[in-house]
Amino acid sequence: MSAIPAARSARPSARLALVTATAALTAMTAAACSTSSPSKTGDTTATGNGSGKTIQVVAAENFWGSIASQLGGSHVKVTSIINNPDADPHDYEPTAADARTVAGAQYTIVNGIGYDAWADKLLAANPGSGRTQLKVGDLVGIKPGGNPHRWYSPDDVHRVIEKITADYKKTDPADAAYFDQQKKTFETKTLADYNKLVADIKAKYKGTPIGASESIVTPLSDGLGLKMLTPETFLDAMSEGSDPTAKDKATIDQQIKNKKIKVYVYNSQNSTPDVQAQVKEAKAQGIPVATVTETLTPAGASFQQWQTTQLQAIERALAKATGK
Repeated sequence: MSAIPAARSARPSARLALVTATAALTAMTAAACSTSSPSKTGDTTATGNGSGKTIQVVAAENFWGSIASQLGGSHVKVTSIINNPDADPHDYEPTAADARTVAGAQYTIVNGIGYDAWADKLLAANPGSGRTQLKVGDLVGIKPGGNPHRWYSPDDVHRVIEKITADYKKTDPADAAYFDQQKKTFETKTLADYNKLVADIKAKYKGTPIGASESIVTPLSDGLGLKMLTPETFLDAMSEGSDPTAKDKATIDQQIKNKKIKVYVYNSQNSTPDVQAQVKEAKAQGIPVATVTETLTPAGASFQQWQTTQLQAIERALAKATGK
């Protein structure tokens, strides 16, 4: 699989109808993604006296920032640099304000795997004393050139949760018990619906063949036990903003025409003419279509709200397609 470049000019920067739908929420994004208040990000409400320390956390993307904020509760202040559905994490250009924010960070979270190379440059240009950094790709063992969309892998999400909690405890040992309670609440209560949907879909629809618009769907498909039929070369091309081959497009056309796929899942934030044509044809053939997005949608949603809504839509599509 080819590495994802830092800038992908071929990929549409406009978010089509999604931008209009979320524009009204843009103003609330910073508050929703940078606050550490449990009421803003989930129901992690453990309390404790502890040290009274607040860890300054910066996440390159808001899907990791949402998780980090909920795990840290009142003992962290999380700022997510990518916090707007109209921003493309692949080719984002950091601002002077981003540099100042990163310079004061005690803990940073970047996705890695070539997804947010700008974040590495930003961190290198703004070193901080004693800063701890989590690079998700390194944590889960995916090297540059691999699929970077690890927040769509349920297993990797839980590995990130473990690591963030461990890092918080090292940074602020006096509040270790608090962070343990935050993690327990987040995993058993906050993510209860998310975990149940993942388990239920896997148990009921394992092996069901699906098609997709790009590689963002692959980790989720793997986590749900679904069978991805779309050629990997097409998925990668669409994610990287390059032109898919005529052979791959013909293969997908036949898969849709012959109903070899039961459901088609596409990223509505990267809906090219090729993808739009596939969506149209899938609907014409009676194949249910479900959508996902690359970043939190709407802008003020928490990780679990966002993912649960998408999983519910995929579950409905699978039920319609299979009659189960």
